Amino acid sequence: MQLLLMIIAALLFAAGGLFMKASHGLTVLAPSVAVFLFFCSGAACQAIAMKRGEMSAIYVAILGLEAIAAFFLGIVILGEKISLTKMCALLLVVGGIALLERP
Repeated sequence: MQLLLMIIAALLFAAGGLFMKASHGLTVLAPSVAVFLFFCSGAACQAIAMKRGEMSAIYVAILGLEAIAAFFLGIVILGEKISLTKMCALLLVVGGIALLERP
């Protein structure tokens, strides 16, 4: 359940990032409202996930999962380019998450 909440939180934060981009600096109403809804929902999932786990590991893991989700959303939805440097950075993030989740 905790892992599922972490994944949901990361996806909600990444979706909030998409709406942040679409809001043009919070100047467009509908995407601006969506930013706050997605971020608040993500924070709620994160808070519940942290209930029984270590804050340091869960917080950083969610940030890492969010980075991965944002990376792929940027490519798929916004048409951003993939580079070798970005792929190496993504692998470092995944490796860091794996290390944090070890006992």
